[in-house]
Amino acid sequence: MLVSRDIENMAIQIGSALKSHGLVLTTAESCTGGAVASAITDIAGSSEWFERGFITYSNEAKCEMLGVAQDTLIRYGAVSEAVVREMVAGALYHSHAQVALAVSGIAGPAGGTPDKPVGTVWFAWGIKGRQCVARVYHFSGNRAEIRMQSVGMAFQGVLELLSLVTEVV
Repeated sequence: MLVSRDIENMAIQIGSALKSHGLVLTTAESCTGGAVASAITDIAGSSEWFERGFITYSNEAKCEMLGVAQDTLIRYGAVSEAVVREMVAGALYHSHAQVALAVSGIAGPAGGTPDKPVGTVWFAWGIKGRQCVARVYHFSGNRAEIRMQSVGMAFQGVLELLSLVTEVV
């Protein structure tokens, strides 16, 4: 189980990797409600590598702030690969960052369906001008535990993405 110290260490690693590549991060969050951005801004000096966070909890916010298509939300639902990919694209478009992560899921205890049970969380990570990576995970635990695991996975994905960067974008 992740603890806040693990999250802090990953945030520090992300900051170091972003700075070494001359890159800046933005976040687009739904089920985590800003917890990713909060963990980032807990790190002193994060303003050097974190530009902004979009907390788009409602479908309307996803459309208005990130440009997620209403049709995508209707067709696939907010917790879907298509939506997190559009969230990443929108976060990059509406910010000055070169790297973005998006998270949308069902933290519970209610809201799950047979197709998308509680603990289903979609993530996407992208670098401006490159192909976005998206993955779904199924976490267990209570609402707080699912959200904490989601923050950890969001950070792990950023670290994996940045490990592949060989040149400044």
